[in-house]
Amino acid sequence: MKRTLVQTLRQACQMSKNSPGSGTDQPSPGDLRMSLEELLQLHGKSSGPVLMILLALLATLPIAGAGMVLSLGIFLLSWSWLRGRDNIPLPKRLGRVTLNAVWTRRCLHCLVWIYEKADLLLRPRWIAISNRRLRPVWGAWIALMAALIFIPLPLGNVLPAVSLVMLSLGWITRDGVALMLAGMAGVVAIIYVASFSHLVVDMVQRGLVHLSLTYC
Repeated sequence: MKRTLVQTLRQACQMSKNSPGSGTDQPSPGDLRMSLEELLQLHGKSSGPVLMILLALLATLPIAGAGMVLSLGIFLLSWSWLRGRDNIPLPKRLGRVTLNAVWTRRCLHCLVWIYEKADLLLRPRWIAISNRRLRPVWGAWIALMAALIFIPLPLGNVLPAVSLVMLSLGWITRDGVALMLAGMAGVVAIIYVASFSHLVVDMVQRGLVHLSLTYC
């Protein structure tokens, strides 16, 4: 990852945590709020992997409906991925999604941490897994992870989001190990959703049996 990107994010992060009430007529940096479009602008060019990192990260926020809304954006991203498009314009409605000062600061901190670790650990290897011929396979995988994020389950967004972040970083750096880890995280996410769904169905069935025995 480019060091200039990390420096830019660090500067924005520093602005977001400066104390308010500086005695000037300018808006307080401590009240800094950023939209998804502004976060994307910090990265420079709007590329599919970068946009997916942002959408996946924001989908984990504990805000009601956030995952369901952002998963639709990830679906659109998977379609563009399948069509072989790398430079993807951000939909206007998604671009207007704005974080408050607290979540702006946390998001910036998380992005800095992700890019620093990626710069330290990721490198081109196992190139065959990141071959462009496999792009349709990864596009379908993105759509599957988006479907899991759409399902409203407790902590159900986390593992699919991790899978998408690892996929994006692996694709950017051509690191096949990161792509394999993305697949593993996604498989665990599928198992979690299937297990939780089975548990819910079993509880509903038992409840219906109990009701039928009670009123019969």
